[in-house]
Amino acid sequence: MNFQLDELLTVTFTLFAVIDIVGSIPLLISLKEKMGGIRSLQATFVSGGLMILFLFAGKPFLKILGLDVRSFAVGGSVVIFLLGLEMVLGHEIFKGDANAKSGTVVPIAFPIIAGSGTLTTIMSLKANYDETYILMGILINLIIVYIGLKSLAMIKKVLGDAGLLAVRKFFGVILLAIAVKIFSTNIAAFGK
Repeated sequence: MNFQLDELLTVTFTLFAVIDIVGSIPLLISLKEKMGGIRSLQATFVSGGLMILFLFAGKPFLKILGLDVRSFAVGGSVVIFLLGLEMVLGHEIFKGDANAKSGTVVPIAFPIIAGSGTLTTIMSLKANYDETYILMGILINLIIVYIGLKSLAMIKKVLGDAGLLAVRKFFGVILLAIAVKIFSTNIAAFGK
């Protein structure tokens, strides 16, 4: 396999935009206050485990359901599109769980970091990219997630509310474009 930096960057940025650790900072800060702290390492490991499990066991799981990666990618692209729309327009499409006392695993590792959007994106990316790039993209994002969780207060202070909003909208637009690309490259398979 020839190493393609552009493919690694696309996968990494796609996952970064879907995980949306920067956009989740206000939510994570309020959860941290309610729960009296976040176990950053545990949240990172659990979310990483879920992502890697879905990367390698997702395809056989789909086979049991009678689905192929391309059809999942088309469905996933719709979810990614809606996530992007939510980020750009500021309207909540996916409702979060209000119970914050359940701890670091739920809701922080799942569904905030490794939510259905992230897991769907990992499966959708498999239709277009090699597993090695996706795995590397996951690992890079886990480092970013860990650093993000460790420095929540500092990030909020540096970016401010307006900065957080701008970053969220920017990544929302990127997600919309990625969703359109995944949809268009996989929808053609249904005509054959």
